[in-house]
Amino acid sequence: MQYTHDDAGLLAQPIGYWSWAAHTSVVTYIRRGLTTVGLTQPQWWVLNQLGEDESGKGRDSLTQMLQGYLGVGDQLQVDIDDLIARALVTNDDAGRLRITDDGTVVVKEAAEIQRESLAQIHNGVSDDELLTTMKVLQRMIHNTDGKFWHH
Repeated sequence: MQYTHDDAGLLAQPIGYWSWAAHTSVVTYIRRGLTTVGLTQPQWWVLNQLGEDESGKGRDSLTQMLQGYLGVGDQLQVDIDDLIARALVTNDDAGRLRITDDGTVVVKEAAEIQRESLAQIHNGVSDDELLTTMKVLQRMIHNTDGKFWHH
């Protein structure tokens, strides 16, 4: 791979720009892959969470958990409603959302796409490099009083 600058030049580059560019490129790549099974990334998150809990989840608790993911905001409600309309998710009388059998099939297809995407994103990046990158980014978030999280 050819880098944009030599090492000294890279050290002078703005981290804000390059972290934004990496975010945009990676998220766009992931979302493009998910469209091949008819999902948005927030819909994938919803299905994935519901697939892990047979007892279902309330819309409010699911929304509260996922709302911090890439700033989905109010759009998450539209995505949940779309999954219900497509019969990938049900909403019972008690207000609990559950994944359907069809939703489970889509989750499995999407999970394979996600594994392939992750492999491509990490292509040529060693585990040590990835670990260092994750620690550096989290340190920079900490240094700037960021309150971002992921479980």
